[in-house]
Amino acid sequence: MQLPEQPVAGQPDPTDRAEVRKLAYAVETVLLEEMATYHRDRTELPAVGDTPPVPQPGQPPMSQWATDASGVLKAVSVASLPVGGALWIVGQVDPWALGIIFGSPAVAALAVARLVAKVKDANQTTQPVVQNYYGTVHHDERTVTSTTRGVIANTRNHH
Repeated sequence: MQLPEQPVAGQPDPTDRAEVRKLAYAVETVLLEEMATYHRDRTELPAVGDTPPVPQPGQPPMSQWATDASGVLKAVSVASLPVGGALWIVGQVDPWALGIIFGSPAVAALAVARLVAKVKDANQTTQPVVQNYYGTVHHDERTVTSTTRGVIANTRNHH
């Protein structure tokens, strides 16, 4: 008769298996430390300030042109809502036609806004160029023309 605390005949003791696993893990750890080809710095990065980041109010950062264009799009879309709502309630208009009718003013408004911006940029006065020279100045206004001819290039400059 076999007692319950005794291992089954021919089988290793479960505590022996656990000890063998611990020994194998320790050997692997030491070998990996010896053969390490990298170093990982696990120190915490310093915090900059003690306040957590929060979303900022207002529009997200973007270029001035993008801000202006989004404002124009918002204005045109808000202006087209009452008319579109009335036509939708009536139900006499195809949705594609509504999209074309109410999308074209937004495209036209963007085109006009871009044209106005380009015209405004073109009409800005240029700053005068001021160059101050001290001492004797020689200003050469000669025009040089050159011609190159032949299989082996021969350049002749004429003043």
